[in-house]
Amino acid sequence: MREDAEALDISDVTANWVNAQILERQIGERIKALADLSDTPLFFGRLDYLHAPGAEQAEGAEGERFYIGRRHVHDGDGDPMVIDWRAPVAQPFYRASKKDPMDVGLRRRFGYTGGDLTAYEDEHLSDPRETARTSKLLQQEIERPRVGPMRDIVATIQPEQDEIVRSGLGGTVCVQGGPGTGKTAVGLHRVAYLLYAHRERLARTGTLVIGPNKNFLHYIEQVLPALGELTVRQATVDDLVAQVEVRGTDEAAAAVVKGDARMAQVLRRALYSHVRMPTEPVVVVRGSRRWRVPAYELEELVRGLLDRDIRYGAARDALPQRIAHAVLVQMERSGEAPDDRVQDAVARSSAVKAAVKEVWPPVDPAKLVLRLLTDADFLAVHAEGILDEDEQKTILWAKPVRSVKSAKWSAADAVLIDEATDLVERTHSLGHVVLDEAQDLSPMQYRAVGRRCTTGSATVLGDLAQGTTPWATRSWDEALAHLGKTDGVVEELTAGFRVPTDVITYASRLLPYIAPGLTPVASVRENPGFFDLRPVTSAAEVVAACEELLRNEGSTGLIAADARVPALAGALTAAGIGYLAPGEETTAETRLTLVPASLAKGLEYDYVVLDEPQAIVDGEPDERTGLRRLYVTLTRAVSGLIVTHAAPLPTQLTPGVDGGS
Repeated sequence: MREDAEALDISDVTANWVNAQILERQIGERIKALADLSDTPLFFGRLDYLHAPGAEQAEGAEGERFYIGRRHVHDGDGDPMVIDWRAPVAQPFYRASKKDPMDVGLRRRFGYTGGDLTAYEDEHLSDPRETARTSKLLQQEIERPRVGPMRDIVATIQPEQDEIVRSGLGGTVCVQGGPGTGKTAVGLHRVAYLLYAHRERLARTGTLVIGPNKNFLHYIEQVLPALGELTVRQATVDDLVAQVEVRGTDEAAAAVVKGDARMAQVLRRALYSHVRMPTEPVVVVRGSRRWRVPAYELEELVRGLLDRDIRYGAARDALPQRIAHAVLVQMERSGEAPDDRVQDAVARSSAVKAAVKEVWPPVDPAKLVLRLLTDADFLAVHAEGILDEDEQKTILWAKPVRSVKSAKWSAADAVLIDEATDLVERTHSLGHVVLDEAQDLSPMQYRAVGRRCTTGSATVLGDLAQGTTPWATRSWDEALAHLGKTDGVVEELTAGFRVPTDVITYASRLLPYIAPGLTPVASVRENPGFFDLRPVTSAAEVVAACEELLRNEGSTGLIAADARVPALAGALTAAGIGYLAPGEETTAETRLTLVPASLAKGLEYDYVVLDEPQAIVDGEPDERTGLRRLYVTLTRAVSGLIVTHAAPLPTQLTPGVDGGS
């Protein structure tokens, strides 16, 4: 199929060079989309229907057979050989069961090793003599060692995951999922499904995946291309709002106030305070005649625009035309017959321009935010009744700043500027946005994301128990409200496919303290995994634990409190062990990654050494956030976990301690 695309001759089918350029680009994208992965099979399953789908299910009617794969594959005549996993006819591969066979007589799963077909497994779903059983090939695929970036899960999608993946484009879905439930993969596969089912619409409106940091985006960036989807943009929230250079940081208390949704009200008040009611008439000179629009009539025009509640910039652009129309009405009453060209000329006249500048002046969003953060009186006027005095003092900068460029903006400041920018001019909306690790966003960050999908839908992914920011989301209903998607549906994934039973059971001891209302993840893996609590006295013993795990196949992560990373890096170097930074791709030679606890979220490794849990808790501003960070780091292992500690373990992990709230 790729060779056919490469061999296409477009010399006789393009009318001009513009068409040729467009067609060449489309063919180039098609060739890229058909890139093959040497160790990834094109098909992984087979469905034998009792009757041809869509045909009358009469007795004696012939069935039909379909091979299911990650991509559509056709033969030289164009006839399908492999059906795309997203096609409706492939759905029973994920949903059919002994209770509801969906007219499937046989479901076959294929097993591969390094791209070679090595096994297959059959389920006769419509045969009452055969009992339901767990698929060994499915278990093996779920537990297969992880090396390199995140991969697709098309061969292992579960029924509850498939329901979310195939949910429609029109609605917003919020997925609450504990560690290892596959929520990130579900979100990415939903994008792939929506692009399949609504390709033309999303080609026009665009799709976006938002992750918590660059390392995370690097980890997931190959999933969609492997499924042939190359047009999905990936970004962090900081990327979206990057109108100024971020060079500063906020204290936690200031970041919480700046991230509060009430700041949107403060910004709106501050922006519209620039509108002043006119006190002088506008006099427009046309030839030998003077046309006068009195101040009271100008005021009616201004109040009319304010009442319409349109963007500040749009209203400012409309005001000259409103004034010009008032002049044209006077011209027509005097017997003249002006047309649209005359109205445009009046709107561009110096008198009208001067009046608009006086009444509705242009406002630079960054300068507006800068004034709010540096002018105590200006802030007090516009935050009155919204922020109390202590909150106002918390966000005020201690030192004056000369200009927007010299200011040391923080990430929270950039979000405020983005909000102000949207008040002036509407933000472009996309067709669909996926927001991962959403529990860590502030209300103002949710608003920034929501602006990117006001006319589209969203997939929100997260785990309330893994919220590790002081402003972490308290409930998904609240988050959806800030996002502007109050009609969003919340789905919960509780079946754990990644984290071994012994590991997730141990980590779940923290849930009563960090998220009392959440259902603990129940691991569905048959392999309980390797788990060991190991007291140590030196960094050398931590390195020895890493060496022990590196004897296994797959990747190993050494996760530690940020402050302890330099010392552990020195110990690894002294021992002659090479290591990677988070997000860097593992190789056969280097399979160990040294991970600061603050960057561990969303990443996974076959084996993990978790260094000094109490230091991870102590590294956060408060105990609850520290325990949530610890929960995240405890749940990064796919096959085994060693917890090393010289200090006592946190009491919340000690058996017999009662849960709190």
